[in-house]
Parts: sequence; structure tokens; C-alpha cells
Amino acid sequence: MIDTHSHLYSEEFDADRDEMIARSKAAGVEHIILPNVDIYSLPRMIELKSQYPGYCHAAIGLHPTYVKEDYETQLITVRAELQFGNYVALGEVGIDLYWDKTYYPQQLKAFQQQVQWSLDFDLPLIIHVRNSFRETMEALEPFRNKGLRGVFHSFIGTVEEANEILAFGGFKLGINGILTFKNSGLAEVLKQIDLNHILLETDAPYLTPTPHRGKRNESAYVSLICEKLVDVYNLSPQEIDRITTQNALNLFTRINL
Repeated sequence: MIDTHSHLYSEEFDADRDEMIARSKAAGVEHIILPNVDIYSLPRMIELKSQYPGYCHAAIGLHPTYVKEDYETQLITVRAELQFGNYVALGEVGIDLYWDKTYYPQQLKAFQQQVQWSLDFDLPLIIHVRNSFRETMEALEPFRNKGLRGVFHSFIGTVEEANEILAFGGFKLGINGILTFKNSGLAEVLKQIDLNHILLETDAPYLTPTPHRGKRNESAYVSLICEKLVDVYNLSPQEIDRITTQNALNLFTRINL
């Protein structure tokens, strides 16, 4: 299995990070992708990547909820890191209108700039969408048929939204612990989506799957999402693992470089 989205550099793991990563290895997690959120989280993320080379892989990007007055300065750092760093994706980027719409114009500019960089540097996107599906698709429209690829992280949309993403081309759907929540309705949506479009992720330390909901999430729990997908697709855990792992490797091609 590959955990395609996990913030293991977060302070929530400072007390037991090595033990937590040992648990993820024991659970069968072969790679973990670490999406960046802002320039201040960069040093911690890079340090973790260096401690676990070939296992933890870094992505670089400015998360929409961290787009504030200084977003242009932060983007300068992102651009420099793209030039000189070793990253497997551009992310976590996108539009988030859940908490605050104050910086929506800046979020849009930052998102589209980073989308362009994903093309310039031939990197897949890790896209964050919250209360902003239509705005996100409209922001991507100028880049249609230009070879964009990536993942819509933490997908919780409708069948129609999933099909719209897939029709755009190049994108997968990131599925995490929300799938295990009793009233999410996500399982019924996924029954109408081919497994070849699905990636496993945790978003640790957030979105902890049942039965650990309410506690800190960790990468080992990606196995619980895999188990839930067994019910959705009526396939063995081994087959879910094989297909979703190959999906991730096909998208994040720099993992094995």
C-alpha cells in the first residue's frame, strides 16, 4: 500500500514519530507522500524525508488555507524549491472556502500559478477542494488538454462530480478515512467509479478512520481504508492493494527514482 497523503512532519507526531512509521511499515505501507502546507513546514518535512529516504517522499506547495497577505513571498520560495529540490508532486494546493472566503482571490491566483508550475516541472498535482468544487473546476479550465495530472485529495463528492473530474483527464480520486464514516455516503458513490481511478490516503493526523475516530490518525490506518474498499468493490484486500498501489506509482512516477 501507498499512503499518498500524510502530514507526518506535524508536531502531533513529535513524541513517537519513529514508532508510528514502524507501525506503518508493519501494516504493509511501502511509501508515504508528505504534502507541504506552507514554507514554515518545509524544514520539518525535508528533515523527515532525509531520515527515511525512499520511504517518505516530499511534495511542495502552498495550501489554500495558508494563503494570506504574504502568499506571493511564499510562492517565491515554492518556485525556488521546485527548481532545486527533489519533489514527487506539487501540493497541497487548491481552493478552500469552508473556513474563510476573505482570501479567495489570492487563493485562486496561488492555485493557478502552482497549476502552471506543475506543467512547467512535469509534476502531478495534489489538489485540496473544500466547499469549492465548482470554483476549482473553473480554475482548472484554462489548463484543459494540456497534460495536467494529479489527485483530488480527500474526495467526498457526488458521482456526477467524480465523473466530471475523470472526464477532465489525468486525475485520480484520493480516498481516506471519510469512507469509513457511518453517514458519509462515499461507499455508494465509489461503487459507480472504477477502482483504477482510486488512490489510498490517510491525511494523518486528520480524518481518522473508524474504529479510531476521535484519535490521531496515522499512516498504518491506510489498511482500514483498504479493508473498506474490499466491501465496496467485492475484491480481495490483496487485489485492492495491488491496483491502488499501481495507480499511485503510475501517477507519482518519481517515487522510485
